[in-house]
Amino acid sequence: MSQRTFTISSKLCWIALACLVVPMVGAYFFDDMFSTLSQIFQHPENLELGWNSANYGFFAGGYSFLCVWGGLIICGMLLDKFGVRIVGSVFVGLMVLGAAIVTFAISAGFAPGTSLTIAYIGNTIFGLGCEIAGVAITRSIAKWFKGRNVALAMGLQLAVARLGTATTFILSPILVAQKAPGEIYAISETSRPAFFGLMLLFIGAILWGVFVAMDAKFDKAKGSVTEEGESGKKDKFTFADVIKVLTNKRFIMISLICVFFYCCIISFKKFGTAIVIPRFGMDLDTAKWTITMIPFFTVLFTPLFGALVDKIGKATIWMIIGSVLVLVAHLIIGFAPSGVPFYGYLGIAILGVGYSLVPSAMWPSVPKIVPEKTLGTAYSLIYWIQNMGMMLVPIFIGRVFRNSEDDTQGAAVGAECIFVGLAIVAIVVSVMLSVSSRRNPELELDLPNKKQ
Repeated sequence: MSQRTFTISSKLCWIALACLVVPMVGAYFFDDMFSTLSQIFQHPENLELGWNSANYGFFAGGYSFLCVWGGLIICGMLLDKFGVRIVGSVFVGLMVLGAAIVTFAISAGFAPGTSLTIAYIGNTIFGLGCEIAGVAITRSIAKWFKGRNVALAMGLQLAVARLGTATTFILSPILVAQKAPGEIYAISETSRPAFFGLMLLFIGAILWGVFVAMDAKFDKAKGSVTEEGESGKKDKFTFADVIKVLTNKRFIMISLICVFFYCCIISFKKFGTAIVIPRFGMDLDTAKWTITMIPFFTVLFTPLFGALVDKIGKATIWMIIGSVLVLVAHLIIGFAPSGVPFYGYLGIAILGVGYSLVPSAMWPSVPKIVPEKTLGTAYSLIYWIQNMGMMLVPIFIGRVFRNSEDDTQGAAVGAECIFVGLAIVAIVVSVMLSVSSRRNPELELDLPNKKQ
């Protein structure tokens, strides 16, 4: 390959990355559209939609239903078998379809039970579409940035995608303006964030189509006959490869870190305002901006930490530090003196830094422990395990709030106890992975990613 070709390819990598991040921006926005409005579900009598906190938790858990019940595993294998262009396009489409169903359900004026059922079905489709689209995007980044700044690229993808969360944290309370006590939130108001998120997803789908065209040209320029791999027919994916992935101890450890760590963040965000308002005496506007610190911190720090992992390595150490920070954050949020907003700001800031550290090191480590031809399956299996927690934890948290409707302070502390337990497990598994890395230096888990 000539120097000119390399330079053009390098530029195209960053253009491709720009196309890949937008679908995830829309996905993050839509998934978190009610996160800074979670407190309104504590008063269903004021909602024309009619959902309570348990209903909201049930709806949020629907994101992971199809993922957990085999969808991610099967679709991940299809991704490796038929490639990101075909399978990824199908699931980007399903992501948009599911979001459209949810939007219809919460805006059509159905009875609460009917709207919840239809929205749950839509959220299951949306969730499966998002997760497989995310796998396709992560796999594509690993392919396009192999031997380059892969951790930086993945960090940038995560950071920009989380702008979707930051946007919804800021925009949703504006779209659904706070009411005085006793006033009714109309369906036309509570559905506004969904319509905006659906628009973002449509734009993301268009840019995904642009990437598909670029990826086809990329493979043609490299002389690849098929999309599934770079080494030809001798290195094609087979279903027997799944067993090899599942029996990989390092893979299991990364999967466990993923589920316990992410549940400490993602499930927390869905109930963030309902926790910090009673714990620290904040009003809704202050609570909204406090929770928004999480994605903003990740936007700032995830690319930085990704660049450090590329340059100096030590990925497993970053995972330990990030998990410890998340534990410290939840201890502060749950048990610091109540009524003092400073502790809320501090806890959320630490949570945001921890949320930046672990993914920056974790996701780029997967290509080091599994062959490229099974990356789609590996990432899908990790997401499958992660979604078990994402399906169950919001349901438990929602029930905690429902069972303590007259004691919001106690409900917030009870929810934080769950997050503290999850963070402790994430730390233990991270330490185990670090020990395994030292015992198996040939895996190069703690070596820099950048080869050129």
